[in-house]
Amino acid sequence: MKHQLDFEKPIIELQHKLEDLRKHPESLALNFEAEIKLIEVKIEETRRQIFLNLTAWQRVQLARHPKRPYTLDYIRETFSDFHELHGDRLYAEDRAIVAGFAKLGDYRVLVLGTQKGRDTKENILRNFGSAHPEGYRKAMRLMRLADKFGLPIITLIDTAGAYPGIGAEERHIAEAIAVNLREMTLLNVPIIACVIGEGGSGGALGIGVADRVLILENAYYSVISPEGCAAILWKDRSAAAKAAAALKITAKDLLQLKLVDEIIPEPLGGAHNDPVSAARMLKEHLLKHLTQLVALSCAELLKKRYEKFRAHGHFLEKPPTPAEKEAAKKPVRKASRAIPMAPAA
Repeated sequence: MKHQLDFEKPIIELQHKLEDLRKHPESLALNFEAEIKLIEVKIEETRRQIFLNLTAWQRVQLARHPKRPYTLDYIRETFSDFHELHGDRLYAEDRAIVAGFAKLGDYRVLVLGTQKGRDTKENILRNFGSAHPEGYRKAMRLMRLADKFGLPIITLIDTAGAYPGIGAEERHIAEAIAVNLREMTLLNVPIIACVIGEGGSGGALGIGVADRVLILENAYYSVISPEGCAAILWKDRSAAAKAAAALKITAKDLLQLKLVDEIIPEPLGGAHNDPVSAARMLKEHLLKHLTQLVALSCAELLKKRYEKFRAHGHFLEKPPTPAEKEAAKKPVRKASRAIPMAPAA
């Protein structure tokens, strides 16, 4: 099995045993049906035990799995009549972001998202899913077009982050993302964002301001990658697993912190094990939320969107010590101000 992850080894070993039994020569007239059934049951039990108890770092590994469905895969399975549009009309076409008009069920929508590549050639074309400023400007150009024609917007997020190169800085990557954050809060149409894999930093947030933010079960959404966090806090990138747990970046953590609105279940073992089922589940949840949002008036939509993002941010204040409480009770003496004397004549 290609691209196996470390925690999948017990499953792989059992599958190898199963294959060996099935390949056993029939000429020996031995019946292994009972053993085969026992191993099949053991594989399912082991798979369920592993994938229902994944650590934060293991979910990050699943989110980065090279066989995981990407934006274009979901567009093909979830949407119909997709017509891709290109260019930001300012500088260039950025293929790290794909966008176009499509149909989701009976709804006409704009769908856009970050796109990774399957091999080296495609990854270079897609810039490994890390968009340049022109990608975010293309996204905003098309979102404004959707707003003009009253079409809901669906965004699919799967990026390690915006491209951090010199060229991106020269063309003002931070400004492009900041404009998207501001403008997406003001669009008059429903917006649904879904993290389908990696949701890294401002690169993800640049198309992530939405009325509903959804996340797939094994995706993650974070201000920094676990490796980057580990390099800063522990001075060692190998502490990525510890950083992933501390960052609270899994779907379950994000739902508890009210940073996402719903978790979309994946097939057991990850979306790459059954992409068609994963796409069907995504479509079901997108339609559910879209039906709810289109029923709202424009004023209600904007009010709820504003309140949603204003409510983000959870912190704990350290309780004051007894000495600090006593000091707070004492009246504060105001210093007397000296009145300047007029100079003698």
